[in-house]
Amino acid sequence: MLYFGDNLGFLRDPSVFPNESIDLIYLDPPFNSKATYNVLFEEKTGLGAAAQIKAFEDTWHWDEAAAAALSEVVTTGNSRLVNAMRAFQAMIPASDMLAYLSMMAARLVHLHRVLKPTGSIYLHCDPTASHYLKILMDAAFGAENFRNEIIWRRTGSNNSADGFGPIHQSILFYVKSDEAYFSYPKGPYTRDYVESFFKDSDSRGKYQSVALTGPGTRTGDSGKPWHGYDPTSVGRHWQPASYVYDKYRELTGEDLATYSLLERFDKLDAIGMIHWGKGGDTVPRYKQYLADAPGVPYQDIWAFQPGTKGCVYDDSEVGIDEDVKWLTTTDAERLGYPTQKPVGLLSRIIKASSKEGDTVMDPFCGCGTTIDAAQSLNRRWIGIDITYLAIGLVERRLKDRYTDSIGKTYVVVGSPTTVPDAQELARRDRFQFEWWALDLVDARPINERKKGADRGVDGRIDFQEHPSGPIRSILVQVKSGNVNRGQIATLKGDMERGFDMGAFLTLEEPTEPMIREATDAGVFTPEDPIGAGRPSYPRVQIRTIKQILEESKTIDYPRYGNVTFKQAVRAPPKQRGRATRLTDAATAKPTVPPAKPAEDEDET
Repeated sequence: MLYFGDNLGFLRDPSVFPNESIDLIYLDPPFNSKATYNVLFEEKTGLGAAAQIKAFEDTWHWDEAAAAALSEVVTTGNSRLVNAMRAFQAMIPASDMLAYLSMMAARLVHLHRVLKPTGSIYLHCDPTASHYLKILMDAAFGAENFRNEIIWRRTGSNNSADGFGPIHQSILFYVKSDEAYFSYPKGPYTRDYVESFFKDSDSRGKYQSVALTGPGTRTGDSGKPWHGYDPTSVGRHWQPASYVYDKYRELTGEDLATYSLLERFDKLDAIGMIHWGKGGDTVPRYKQYLADAPGVPYQDIWAFQPGTKGCVYDDSEVGIDEDVKWLTTTDAERLGYPTQKPVGLLSRIIKASSKEGDTVMDPFCGCGTTIDAAQSLNRRWIGIDITYLAIGLVERRLKDRYTDSIGKTYVVVGSPTTVPDAQELARRDRFQFEWWALDLVDARPINERKKGADRGVDGRIDFQEHPSGPIRSILVQVKSGNVNRGQIATLKGDMERGFDMGAFLTLEEPTEPMIREATDAGVFTPEDPIGAGRPSYPRVQIRTIKQILEESKTIDYPRYGNVTFKQAVRAPPKQRGRATRLTDAATAKPTVPPAKPAEDEDET
């Protein structure tokens, strides 16, 4: 499920998110860096540099909304959280940071409520506020439920005029209780590790020799000599690992435990599982084969190491921690959204703290990396974002990567599905309405928000007429009210800046003078490289929101290829068929999906 709107509004409502309904939460909230974040869109036409659209400003200010969030925290009944906020209020009164912490505290209350006792939460943050946020997390989830501060290397280098280059971010890992699920994930061995520890080999492959004994003496069979070696004489006793029992069953089909202790060693020796050493060394040890080795447990520093390609054993194409490598402008995965994280980073978290069929939530989902990773790993997912630019990018990403002719479905909550819905969104937030309207026709915004008079938000559609054809562009303008002929004339003038066609999207019905002005613009006729005849299209088209929603009437243009957005890399075939949009759900009662998929969806 995708939710368009303020996550706090959804999280407050137990009928939307019941108590203890979520298995895993990951959030990467704006961290008060006083920065403005732009979405970068690739420029296909060669007319200029990549366009930048302001996605959000993460600068928070102490105002009525911040004070209301703080007041809400005080009424929660969590005394630790209340005391923490009061301490912050005394230390940093009426500051931007206090506003940010109040916003986060109000949400953490509800995130704690919806998390299952077996659940975990990962809060991704910048050093600017990580120390404050850890105190809030201690208060909201309990210091006893802190598990790790994971250090993630976010870039290759970063110059600083007055300090060391800041190249890391923190991920605060907490659980709801001691019942929390954790899979103890492991990574691949390095070549150096294998060469250092798996020095021996036999017909079954490389192995390392491991002690069959443990410290301390015992009476009984575990203290008796075997094949000339007496463990008691050196203060030890026989203590074979569970691995030898599993391996013996794999190789022979028998249960090694049915024999007496010393007979077990005879059986292991008979099938070549005992390592006797070299040069007269008579201390028996068992063989642990590299093929059975579980891998290296991940530690709390996740840092790709440039220049280590080929250092990972059995894979010459990857480097150490390359699965969590930061994204660069040349990476195919990069979509241009600010703060976009690599799918590998989220995949590591999801695999560590959830199982297939579990529900993963990201209340600040941005361009949908958490959703992408959860989808590929067969988890249910919930994403929330307050900007429709983000929701549109998530849907496009799902379509590019996963949609097939059959598959699991998802629902969008809060996205207008009727004209009254659209009118209400326009009344509440004109800019979000205009982004939503552009998304209806697969256009992207190309100008910044403008305060003051309603000048509309311009967008563009880039397309090709045929496989070898040039990139053509449509200038799209959105208006939520007060439309007139002069706006069509202005659109026609703006098209002279390099656009082949124009489109005018409006909530209101167009006037006759507007229609005549559009008709006077003439037609656009595509190139005809094969001489088969190409249809012409009105050069300027007017579409109402009602036509688009109720009649499925969109902009007419040659549809060989829409190259407006960078396309997300297609998912592997076995992962496709899992992300078809079911319906809009603006008027439906949103509910959290059940914890386990239905049998038919499993089969799909």
